Amino acid sequence: MKIIIVGTAYPYRGGLASFNERLAREYASEGHEVEIITFTLQYPNFLFPGKSQFSSEKTPKDLKIQRRISSINPLNWIKVGKEIKKKAPDLVIFCYWTSFIAPCFATIAQYARSPQTKMVGLVHNMIPHEPTPLDKWLPQYFVKNMDGFLAMANSVVEDIQHFDKKNKPKIVVPHPVYDHYGKIVSKSEAALKLGLPENKRYVLFFGFIRHYKGLDLLLEAFADKRLKDMEVQLVVAGEFYENPEPYLKQIAHLGLGNRVELRTNFIPESEVKYYFSIADLVAQPYRSATQSGVSQIAYHFEKPMLVTNVGGLAEIIPNGKVGYVVNGQPKEIADAIVDFYQNHREETFLPNIKTEKQKYGWDKMTAAINSLFFKH
Repeated sequence: MKIIIVGTAYPYRGGLASFNERLAREYASEGHEVEIITFTLQYPNFLFPGKSQFSSEKTPKDLKIQRRISSINPLNWIKVGKEIKKKAPDLVIFCYWTSFIAPCFATIAQYARSPQTKMVGLVHNMIPHEPTPLDKWLPQYFVKNMDGFLAMANSVVEDIQHFDKKNKPKIVVPHPVYDHYGKIVSKSEAALKLGLPENKRYVLFFGFIRHYKGLDLLLEAFADKRLKDMEVQLVVAGEFYENPEPYLKQIAHLGLGNRVELRTNFIPESEVKYYFSIADLVAQPYRSATQSGVSQIAYHFEKPMLVTNVGGLAEIIPNGKVGYVVNGQPKEIADAIVDFYQNHREETFLPNIKTEKQKYGWDKMTAAINSLFFKH
């Protein structure tokens, strides 16, 4: 098939760009002709909460990536749609994550439409974790212009359904394992690379920092005397997407200064393996969630996880088997971390993680997308 993926990709950075590039590689490895069409302008700077939208990594040589889309220019959307139509693809996959992008993607789909082309909405979030008034009406324009949908959590399908008057085909496939960050390295190599003591116990919080991700709950849990006595350290690796001041004050107020390691710049792909290799446990104390790329990096590096019972997280982290599913109370989070170290749970969890991660191959995602329209 000829497949076009529309969404963020190099030179933009972050989990969504990694996702789209990995999906393109999977389709290419299956013998399809694939290109990614990405942005010339993704967000105007005043709308972007991080320090930079752009990657410092080398250009991926194995992918065909075209920068064609301005997210704020309707004339450009029409032009890009017509360009796609001329290419006569079998499948156009729109990797959707925010209402801001709905008018752009919907217009491109409208002008790219032809009898032989199917439009798929691959929806990460239909409604953002931090909603705005735009979310009440913009998504329906996008939904109306798709032929079918793939989501990675049941809660997202429910959100799509809310806007879908025609009951178009929908399928849920869990987020595949992020397997492109390299192999796990020894704890001593990771410690050396990160400049951290090798002989400590480390819990990792990974990814950009926003209120809904619950870092404040994890910090509160770390004030638990039992964790202090066990000398458990917290590594926070990811960029602040909001004012860091409340977190810094909380760390000072709780007396956690010497037990919390803040690495709050954007973590380049080449360094991800060191953070996961040094960690004993990966914590995601989220207040709300759909699915999580962080869980799928943890699966790749075979690390036990602690998640809260929100969105699709509990769907992929069997409690007591590969980690913990807790309610978002600091006491419950602390109890789970204490249990993990006190009872050497890693020995039990590791074989289960190796088995469980087999469920999350990228070939399952491509097969699911294809099954929406193409019967073999």
